[in-house]
Amino acid sequence: MESARQLARVMAANNIELVYGGGTVGLMGEIARTLVSLAGPDAVHGIIPEPLVKFERDPTYTSSTINGSSTGATLAIPEETVFGRTTIVPDMHTRKRLMAQEVAAGGPGSGFIALPGGYGTMEELLEAATWNQLGIQSLGICLLNVNGFYDGLLGWIDKSVEEGFIRPGNASILVSANTPEDAIQALREYKVSESQFKLQWGNE
Repeated sequence: MESARQLARVMAANNIELVYGGGTVGLMGEIARTLVSLAGPDAVHGIIPEPLVKFERDPTYTSSTINGSSTGATLAIPEETVFGRTTIVPDMHTRKRLMAQEVAAGGPGSGFIALPGGYGTMEELLEAATWNQLGIQSLGICLLNVNGFYDGLLGWIDKSVEEGFIRPGNASILVSANTPEDAIQALREYKVSESQFKLQWGNE
């Protein structure tokens, strides 16, 4: 949890806002809570699919009840003064699209930082990397490699390059940092791979 709190402190010190998946548990919930406590609720925007609202939350948090659910239900959402603004969307695709669009709107130095996580973290991380490879987006993607958590993934990338599954130039789509300070700097210095596919995607 301390790595999450430290990342929030570094973000607050650099006036960086957080766009995340809207849950209130785990590392991302802790980042949101800490950043709001330091920089106010406008610094955090959570985007969460309606079916996950009752699962990705701490049962002890104070919530606000809103209407407007696509299923006609009344939903409890995190208290804005604790976790920032929350937007409820119908599905996972909408969640990821809106998150990517909002991050891209942040301007130079904006990007994605992945803390240790499970299947959901890996799915979102590798989709962002694939979108970068295909030229759908050119935002930086940094692994916050706490205690070597992502060493295995970095080794897989090296092996994939060796076996010809990933172009050597695209190995740098994912960059790695050991501290929150270095992760922020890595995004600021991020260079788009020269091997990125030059495809036309319209308004993706």
